[in-house]
Amino acid sequence: MLPKRCLTVNFFINLRYYTIIPLMMKKTMLLLLTFVVQFTFAQLHKNNQYVADGDTIKATLYHDNGMVAQTGFYTKDNVLDGHWISYDAQGNTTAVASYDKGVKVGTWMFYQGDSIKQVTYQNSDIAEVKTWSVTDTRVVSNRP
Repeated sequence: MLPKRCLTVNFFINLRYYTIIPLMMKKTMLLLLTFVVQFTFAQLHKNNQYVADGDTIKATLYHDNGMVAQTGFYTKDNVLDGHWISYDAQGNTTAVASYDKGVKVGTWMFYQGDSIKQVTYQNSDIAEVKTWSVTDTRVVSNRP
């Protein structure tokens, strides 16, 4: 039989052991969870991409959630050129535009909910604006 004092010391040593281990496990799990969350959200954000393509640079710009925000081209002098498309954070097209070495040209389309604005440019000046609205939607099928 062990003396009473020996049992008391042994009890405190075991008690300390069983309280330290769960505390260490909690800290380890919290640290692991922090890394998992950090790496998960780090993958959502994409860096903008610029790829040289002959005399132009193809640009793909991203929203913070990783969805494409804009696609288009630049000249080597960093001037907008060619066809540009803009998207909202959900991936819906919001605008389609055209540039000729930094000058707004052609017909631009702006999509805003149920309406579409068509803006025609000549030498970066607005020549005409038309607006269409969806007032009725019907599904048409050619199936019998």
